[in-house]
Amino acid sequence: MKKAYVTIIIAVLVLITAGIWMLNSDFGFRFEEILMFGGLIIVVAFALFIGISRMRSARQGQPPEDELSKKLLQKASSMAFYISLYMWLALSYFSDKIAIENHTLIGGGIWGMAIIFALCWIVFRLIGIRNA
Repeated sequence: MKKAYVTIIIAVLVLITAGIWMLNSDFGFRFEEILMFGGLIIVVAFALFIGISRMRSARQGQPPEDELSKKLLQKASSMAFYISLYMWLALSYFSDKIAIENHTLIGGGIWGMAIIFALCWIVFRLIGIRNA
């Protein structure tokens, strides 16, 4: 139950901090800014969903993590790892052809990894895991 509260509190603090950053900076709704803010929203929404589902299962007397959720997490993380390898390979190939600074490229790659994991988790949660 503590993990659920901590997850929700951190997600809300990240949203508040991003809102303050948006108000105090010259947020011009450029493509790069919208893309980074969209990635932030996706990751925070994923964290909120996990926290709320853990709180709901704790209220019903269920364990926060059972065998299925552990297997789902393992399967999603392994698939996200393989997809992320190809993403990093593509980023390293295109890094010479586009004029983006290295720290921006690395930051975008880290966001990409987080989004890939969230999408893999959602896909495996929707379609299920084969029992093999």
